[in-house]
Amino acid sequence: KEVLNDYRIASESRQASLLGRKEVLTGKAKFGIFGDGKELAQIAMAKQFQNGDFRSGYYRDQTFMFAIGQSDITKFFAQMYANPDVEAEPSSAGRSMNGHFSTRSLNPDGSWKELTKMKNSSSDISPTAGQMPRLVGLAWASKLYRQNPGLSHMKGFSINGNEVAFGSIGDASTSEGVFFEAINAAGVLQIPMAISVWDDGYGISVPAKYQTTKQNISEILKGFERNDKGEGYVILRGKGWDYPGLCEMYEKGIKICREEHVPVLFHIQEVTQPQGHSTSGSHERYKTKERLAWEEEYDGLKKMREWMISSAISSAEECDEIDAAAKKYAAACRKQAWDDFMNPIREEIKTVTALFQSIADQSSEGSFILKVKTELESMSDPARRDIAASVHRVLRLARNENSDARESLVQWNKEYAIHNFDRYNSYLHSETEESTSKINEVPAIYTSDAPLMDGREILQANFEVLFNRDPRLVAFGEDLGRIGDVNQGFAGLQAKFGEIRISDAGIREATIAGQGIGLALRGLRPIAEI
Repeated sequence: KEVLNDYRIASESRQASLLGRKEVLTGKAKFGIFGDGKELAQIAMAKQFQNGDFRSGYYRDQTFMFAIGQSDITKFFAQMYANPDVEAEPSSAGRSMNGHFSTRSLNPDGSWKELTKMKNSSSDISPTAGQMPRLVGLAWASKLYRQNPGLSHMKGFSINGNEVAFGSIGDASTSEGVFFEAINAAGVLQIPMAISVWDDGYGISVPAKYQTTKQNISEILKGFERNDKGEGYVILRGKGWDYPGLCEMYEKGIKICREEHVPVLFHIQEVTQPQGHSTSGSHERYKTKERLAWEEEYDGLKKMREWMISSAISSAEECDEIDAAAKKYAAACRKQAWDDFMNPIREEIKTVTALFQSIADQSSEGSFILKVKTELESMSDPARRDIAASVHRVLRLARNENSDARESLVQWNKEYAIHNFDRYNSYLHSETEESTSKINEVPAIYTSDAPLMDGREILQANFEVLFNRDPRLVAFGEDLGRIGDVNQGFAGLQAKFGEIRISDAGIREATIAGQGIGLALRGLRPIAEI
């Protein structure tokens, strides 16, 4: 039953990828990048993802998000259409490119949810390997929660540091410097970071021989493998089409990662890409006929189906039924997402064209206004910019007239602008009571006999008070720990509060910043010193 359900999820995800490409090519969506070919590895990974765990991945992880129950195909298409309704598209309310997933860690009032009771994902970003620095911080948080007794009361954020930070990245993106920086940082820190590399042999159209030394990322990272002292990585390799092997590998690797706080690298090789890189082009342009034939033969769904039938888990007829149901389900989800996106716009058009009619009935420019009305009503896939443009045209046509109908349209347009600001420009910063912009200034007050002190002494005294008051505070960075910062703002504080709270870091600025981001996402209060 579990295997059949996994096949169903994989088949549904594949159908979503196929339909998604069509939506872009027919103009309903602007760009598409999908996770087809990576379904089996992501399902195997999802089996080990527990409540409290965090993901920092990239834009091909749709199957994983479906499998952990934090997205579905309707939401997937809502993001493709850029639906600004946060209920329909909770990852970013339509503000991110498709395949950019996230979960919501805060309640509407700005208070924290209980992260240990949910499966968590940081917000995806488009720059390749940009997910790596924060992944280090997300994993390091588990180590701090396990080793700092002062955090034991924060049960909503961690259960004894048992949480794993799962990362994913395309093989070509491992060429980015920040990937190697993050890999090194996690090895130094010895943290529960599980990074999966999806290796399909290409970076867009550029083959691996131009991307990676020896054309094998796990091979060149062998020097990071654990030594006799237990320092370093566990490196595991699997085939993207080998469902049972992938399940065994992830179970083994994540157990080590979670229990021993050891970083693990999963190199998933022989991954296929049935539709090529993205909707920007076709992989027939750069792959040989032999390679395309191999990808068809080693498609993960095809291989899983063969394994299920040969193992008597399922029959060919049962697999056909699952595939047919998956195709029907994905199509229904796509339609639902499109209707959810378009229906509010169509209602707005009904409202505004009724106002156009009222103005036309009283205007000397009535025929021109009715032409605008007809054009807007006849659009097959109208957008809100079309509504706004039509309103402006009508207001210009009736600019010399003063009627109640025109005034109603003016008022409607003002309210529309407010609604659209909320749809497309709100929450660029926190708008809750927890917002830093709502903290009242406390001006400094000096007495007439106040002594003259060095700034470093004031900073040091301030940090000491804060670290005594708030166990969530963590400071780290270059020269910060033992010598207390080059300007001595932390002088003596590592000895008082311990290396687990005030520590040195290597010269790796991107991952120092990433450690800060990851810790903040896990409920801590980081001070990242560069």
